[in-house]
Amino acid sequence: MKKYNFNAGPSMLPREVIENTAKQILDFNGSGLSLAEISHRAKDFQPVVDEAEALIKELLNVPEGYSVLFLGGGASLEFCMIPFNFLIKKAAYLNTGVWAKKAMKEAKFFGEVVEVASSADANYTFIPKDWSCPADADYLHITSNNTIYGTEIRKDLDVNVPMISDMSSDILSRPVDVSKYDCIYAGAQKNLSMAGVTVIILKNDKLGKAPREIPTMLDYRTHVDKGSMFNTPPVVPIYTALENLRWIKKKGGVEAMDRRANERAEIVYSEIERNKLFKGTVKEEDRSVMNICFVMNDEYKELEKPFLDYAISKGMVGIKGHRSVGGFRASCYNAQTIEGVNALVKCMKDFEAQN
Repeated sequence: MKKYNFNAGPSMLPREVIENTAKQILDFNGSGLSLAEISHRAKDFQPVVDEAEALIKELLNVPEGYSVLFLGGGASLEFCMIPFNFLIKKAAYLNTGVWAKKAMKEAKFFGEVVEVASSADANYTFIPKDWSCPADADYLHITSNNTIYGTEIRKDLDVNVPMISDMSSDILSRPVDVSKYDCIYAGAQKNLSMAGVTVIILKNDKLGKAPREIPTMLDYRTHVDKGSMFNTPPVVPIYTALENLRWIKKKGGVEAMDRRANERAEIVYSEIERNKLFKGTVKEEDRSVMNICFVMNDEYKELEKPFLDYAISKGMVGIKGHRSVGGFRASCYNAQTIEGVNALVKCMKDFEAQN
């Protein structure tokens, strides 16, 4: 039986990316050594980093004056590194979910933090509107896609201060005006690579301004100066990211990824709206195209477990919703296929017919 991967992360990768990585793990560039055992300072590996960096800059149209880093620690480490390096006096945070809240918590160790708006009282079922950002904030931090709750900011905001964004679950899924951001960061395990590497895009002239001593490993300047090679980088995840970046370019770039994302989302959301068993969990205008969350309608609550079991029996993997929301979550990152979402929709229709 064919499996369809809807995991929220680590998540689906294109099959050719997995196969090409597997080949290099067996024998990297004909060296007789595995990619998993080579030195990160081997002459054959530096071109991997260089090409991956160049592709990110090309695909996202990154302006001059920005660096691209490949670091360990996940986005959660960046919650600390961001204020360490960028917070001078005051930072503004938009609270749209668990990860935004965690980022805000870390920033409070380094200076004044202003929560410009929050949808916590409504269990993060919408993106707050009609808020203002303090003009004297060093930056506004946003989480562009909320994996747990299924909301997304899919267009760059227009604000009066530089932005910093956690794009862990929607990076490279749409065009972005990088010039509006001092920093973009993303744990790669949702939309770019396997777990183990974090991609950071940062504006060089904003570094070194913070009024504090920064430990060497937590100072972005350390990694910019050494081209992500200050310490041993996650070699295999970086190579997988390179293969995925090549795949995105071959498929038409972020513009094509944007079209694919909207097409997939339209198929699933249309079925949620049509099917009498299900309902969405967030306001329509804020619905994520990456993480589609839905639950049983109240009168069919008792069918939640039977539907989950039925979907699993039909090859659907990872569609159980996060405990904060319940129900179901279909994560449709760049690698998700139309075949996959159609298979999920067929499950929903067939289960409705049976009940």
